[in-house]
Amino acid sequence: MTATSKPSSRFIGITTAPPDAILGLTEAFAADTNPQKMNLSVGVYKDASGQTPVLKCVKAAEKWLVENEKTKGYLPIDGQADYRRHVRNLIFGDCVESDRVSVVQTPGGTGALRVAAGFLNSQLAPIRVWISTPTWANHNAVFTSEHVPQEAYRYLADDKKSFDLDGMIDDLTNNTRPGDAVLLHACCHNPTGVDPTAEQWDQIASVVAEKRLLPIIDFAYQGFGNGLAEDTVAVRAILKVCDEAIVCSSFSKNFGLYSERVGAISILSGDAEMAGAVQSQLKTLVRSNYSNPPRHGAAVVATILDDADLTQMWHDELTEMRTRIKRLRQQFVETMKKTGKGHDFGFLLDQNGMFSFSGLNKMQVDELKNKHSIYIVGSGRINVAGMSEDRMDQLCAAIADVIEN
Repeated sequence: MTATSKPSSRFIGITTAPPDAILGLTEAFAADTNPQKMNLSVGVYKDASGQTPVLKCVKAAEKWLVENEKTKGYLPIDGQADYRRHVRNLIFGDCVESDRVSVVQTPGGTGALRVAAGFLNSQLAPIRVWISTPTWANHNAVFTSEHVPQEAYRYLADDKKSFDLDGMIDDLTNNTRPGDAVLLHACCHNPTGVDPTAEQWDQIASVVAEKRLLPIIDFAYQGFGNGLAEDTVAVRAILKVCDEAIVCSSFSKNFGLYSERVGAISILSGDAEMAGAVQSQLKTLVRSNYSNPPRHGAAVVATILDDADLTQMWHDELTEMRTRIKRLRQQFVETMKKTGKGHDFGFLLDQNGMFSFSGLNKMQVDELKNKHSIYIVGSGRINVAGMSEDRMDQLCAAIADVIEN
């Protein structure tokens, strides 16, 4: 090879990956020069000023940590012990024996799902996972990354507004095989906001048990639906009839710790001996992936939950966020009725959490972006928590415009 010649590139055949649908919208939003632009696509909570706030309880815990933390050394592979104890208590309470639950701290809820997928592939293969239609866009990619085959069960009814219980029960009863896994949203279903009732969860849990399915419960929004205890209704229904379950939880929303990536995978086993074996396999998966989890976010959560006053402060702030989202739903529905054509979005009031399907089609979504600089996901999913009280008239007038024109 001469001094001026170039070696052949090993990377020359690599193609550019398509942009993430939601993060791509964020980039487009950032480049938009319209001062009236509005981003309702990214799934983060925002306060009345349009900011994603740091909770007061988090600030207090961080102040304590700055003054008292002794080390920045590595955490154990499975994470901080106090944090894992609090995770177990928040999810399971006293419903099961604590020594049957293996808890591993993970980088966010997505990290928990990725470890769960790795566990299915390494310990339970061949196994399929059944995922709702629709679901969070990253669910399929996470299980694909660990080579876990996927099937779909019906969830949202044809009206795009309500829960298709009969369709879900039919698919789980007649299409699954014993030993399959089923991915369930514990509350605040993403992207629809449509949740089963307590009675419907009992019916779902009964089918899961009868078909000997392994429930994987995505618990990303505890406390954002109806309350910390109230939002465990799905977990409680499953635990009544199933001896084994996987729960993937996140504290991004309910503690506002998005960038700290605080999550956990919890696996319920039949007895303590099995739980110990499961814990060892989870640690093996973590060791070969990210080795051990980050310290700060888990330390913040543990500090808050170790202190009665900080815990009460957290409960109050979480209640405030949840109540504000419900209030925004109500304001949106009422304002849409006043736009001149009496548009009825009352179905949003029966939904929970940050997200709702608006019913807007792809053309209307594009028109919202191109004409009004209002950004929502192509499916029509709106982040209710991103709405603003003082800009509700602007939002509703724009939506009315694209519906009518």
